[in-house]
Amino acid sequence: MMSIESNGLKTDLYELTMAAGYYQNRHNPQAVFELYCHTMPPNRSYLVACGLEQVLDYILTLRFRPDDTRYLKTLPIFKKVDASFFRYLRNFKFSGDVWALPEGEICFANEPIVQIRAPLIEAQILETYLLSVINIQTSVATKAARVVSAACADGRRRPVVDFGARRAHGPGAAIMAARAAFIGGCLGTSNVHAAREFAMPVFGTMAHSWVEAFESESAAFKRFHSVFPQHTILLVDTYATLAGVKKAAALGRGIRGIRLDSGNLHTLGRRSRRLLDENGLTSVKILASGNLNEYKILNLVRRGCPIDIFGVGTEMVVARDFPALDLTYKLVQTKCGNAQVRYHMKTSAGKHTMPGRKQVFRFFNQDNTIRKDMIGLFDEKPPAGSRPLLVAYIRRGRRVQAPIASEKLKKRSAAALSHLPGTYRSLRSQKAFPVMISPRLSRLKTVQARNQGGC
Repeated sequence: MMSIESNGLKTDLYELTMAAGYYQNRHNPQAVFELYCHTMPPNRSYLVACGLEQVLDYILTLRFRPDDTRYLKTLPIFKKVDASFFRYLRNFKFSGDVWALPEGEICFANEPIVQIRAPLIEAQILETYLLSVINIQTSVATKAARVVSAACADGRRRPVVDFGARRAHGPGAAIMAARAAFIGGCLGTSNVHAAREFAMPVFGTMAHSWVEAFESESAAFKRFHSVFPQHTILLVDTYATLAGVKKAAALGRGIRGIRLDSGNLHTLGRRSRRLLDENGLTSVKILASGNLNEYKILNLVRRGCPIDIFGVGTEMVVARDFPALDLTYKLVQTKCGNAQVRYHMKTSAGKHTMPGRKQVFRFFNQDNTIRKDMIGLFDEKPPAGSRPLLVAYIRRGRRVQAPIASEKLKKRSAAALSHLPGTYRSLRSQKAFPVMISPRLSRLKTVQARNQGGC
């Protein structure tokens, strides 16, 4: 059985067969791969880049253990592969460079999110894991930003908490989703492991089973409050919601909040607020959960529903309306020894790519809002009034940027979104943000389309 500590085989088979093919053919030029989103999902004009920290950790610690290579040798496809390839894997250590968009920054279609420059075999092996990590975290961070935006649509700050662990596609995905949701703007998470791992606030209330386990709803509320007197948030809809609110109110000012998890949240929210206020519990908060998403929350906010906090689970951690981004990881150039750089691009319909190692330049208006982006070649001088976005994180196999705390990444995300014009932050936006291509890159595309050269 493969050790859970090994990441070597957490990849698609073809990454390793290609690696073996490159190795056996002694073809291992310096290569540049770029990971980006080819087309934007519906109703989204931006993405919140997320997952880089886990990508960097994977790249720097990737190793193949003896049991990994022993397993590969048992596969018929590797029967003719030279034994020295498996020794190569046993000694694998990334030696290249990683440039990337900082986590929490916003990006658009075709802009590199992660850029790998390394020997071809090293860069190829990374593909599957990088796509997986960036997909889930960027999807969830973007979804969280939309949910948080909806919760504050009227200018009042209403926190959103990630409640999605039980609906994620496995415990590992739940942890990554919790981190991404926090960076995207959530107040915290219900996932205890993620809270500890990434230094995030952790929140929780109670389940219906707690209420059902006692002789009455009132008794269940009292027993909970006796154990957690400073942190009591009571789930009031196990039976009759408004009756539950009255029983919660009977406990007095010791409770911090109530949770509504079903029914017509607008009507129940208003009636619950009235009952709490009539009992002098004006400071008691109302938390709402139950299959919420940004559209439902926006509707509640616009109708003036007096909900103070939203707990969002399934819809956020699986980004239910569009759970998979159109991410791709493409070879854009190689260099064989002292030969000239060879540029690579796909021209197939619907899957075209752009050649050459790139940089993204961002332009701002006088009020600091983002005006446009330009994708250019890596060695281009930044155009006047722009700043380059891709930053070096690994050089020659060594990390050159220290990890950044999740709280700071969250602030970066909020700042980036505040600089995006409002028309592109709309939940129903179909408007593409202006992303230009530099004249040099445009000329290279034209030349390369005519002449797919070799080395």
